[in-house]
Amino acid sequence: MTPVRLSTLRLTLAPNTRADFADSAAMWADPVVTRFIGGRPNTREEAWARLLRQAGLWALFGFGYWAVREAVTGRFVGEVGFMNAGRDLDPPFGDVPECGWALMPWSHGKGYATEALMTVLAWADGRGLDRTVCMIDPANTASAAVAARIGYCAYAESVYKGEPTILYERLRLPADPAPPN
Repeated sequence: MTPVRLSTLRLTLAPNTRADFADSAAMWADPVVTRFIGGRPNTREEAWARLLRQAGLWALFGFGYWAVREAVTGRFVGEVGFMNAGRDLDPPFGDVPECGWALMPWSHGKGYATEALMTVLAWADGRGLDRTVCMIDPANTASAAVAARIGYCAYAESVYKGEPTILYERLRLPADPAPPN
C-alpha cells in the first residue's frame, strides 16, 4: 500500500522520509523520549535503522509510521503509527498491528499525541483493522492516559527484554447497523 498523508487542524502527518532523519534522530537521542522506550537514548545508527524499518512497514504490511509536524510552523512534533515488530512477548501480538507514538518533549501536554493518534486510528478503522495493540511501561502514566483516551484497554501484563510492560488493545467498533425501513 502506498503511504498516505493525513492532517488535523493543528498537525500534518506524512510518511517518514530521509528528510525527516535529523529531526527523528534528535528525538530518539533525547533521554526524556527514551526513558520509557528502551530506557536509553538511541545512537544515530539506531535512529537510522528505525527510519528504515518504518519505511519498510508500508511495503510489507500496508501500514507504518508518520512524521508529525505542526501544520502552521512545520516544526517536528514526533512519530506515530503502526508496526509489526515481531516482539518476543507472552502473550504474543502475532500479526496484529502495534500502535506506537513518541513525541518531542517540548510538545508534551498539548494534546498532540491524542490528536495525531485519533487521526491514524480513524485511518486504520477505515481500512478494516479490527484490533490494534500497544505496550506501555507501567511507570509511563502519561502514555497510559493517552492510550485510555483513544480507546485502548489493558488486557495483560508481560515482560519485554527483562522489563515489565502492560499490553493494551483497541477493538474497532462495528459500524452502526442501518436503521430499519
